Amino acid sequence: MSYIIGMVSQKGGAGKSTLARLFARELAKDGFAVKIADLDTQQTTCTEWAADRAEAKIEPEIQVQPFGNIKTALAEAPRFDAYILDGRPHSSQQTLDIAKAADLVVIPTGQTKDDLRPAVKLAHGLADAGISPGKIAFALVKTTNSDAELNAARTYLEQTDYTTLDGFVPVSTAYGIAHDAGKVITETPHRTLNEKAERLAQSIIDRLAALTAAKEVA
Repeated sequence: MSYIIGMVSQKGGAGKSTLARLFARELAKDGFAVKIADLDTQQTTCTEWAADRAEAKIEPEIQVQPFGNIKTALAEAPRFDAYILDGRPHSSQQTLDIAKAADLVVIPTGQTKDDLRPAVKLAHGLADAGISPGKIAFALVKTTNSDAELNAARTYLEQTDYTTLDGFVPVSTAYGIAHDAGKVITETPHRTLNEKAERLAQSIIDRLAALTAAKEVA
C-alpha cells in the first residue's frame, strides 16, 4: 500500500521541508521507494537540497522533483511506497488540495502562541473544508529544550480535535549544518539530536499505521 503525506503550513519557515526531508530519508533507509514532490516553486528548498545530497554522494539518495501543480505531481504517486507533498506556505487552494489527497497532513509549529495560533487556525480551516480532523497532525519543530515550554505547547494543541505527534525538533546549529551538506536532521554527528528527530519521524510512521488500521476496520 502506498501513502501520501502532506506537509503544509500557515507561514514560511515553519519546518515543512525539514520534515519532508527527514521522513523521506528515514523511509528510504529502510528500503521504501520514496519521493518528495516539491510544490513550493518559489523556494524549491527540497529540490536544491536533493541536488546537494546527490553531489555529495550521500546514501540513500532521495528523489525530489519540483511541480507547478498538484495534479501533475499526484500522477507520480502510485509509483512509490511513500509520496511526500511539500506545499507552499500560507493557506491556499493548493493547501486544501494537498490535504484532500493526503493520507496524513502534518502541520509543523513552534511552541509560542505566535506559532501555535496560525497552525491551529490552518487545521480548523482544513477541517471546515471537509478534511477529517483525524488525519491532521501537529509536529513541534524549531522549539527550545524547555520541558515546561514544550508541555505548555502540547497542552494548547491537545485542546483541539487534532493529533499532536510525539517528539520534537529543537533549534540547533547542527541541524542547519546538516541541511547545508545535503543531509537530514537524523544525520548530524550528535546522537542526542539524531534521536530527537528519529522519535518525531517514528511518530509520523505510527500515525500513518494507525490511520491505515482504522481504514481497514471501517
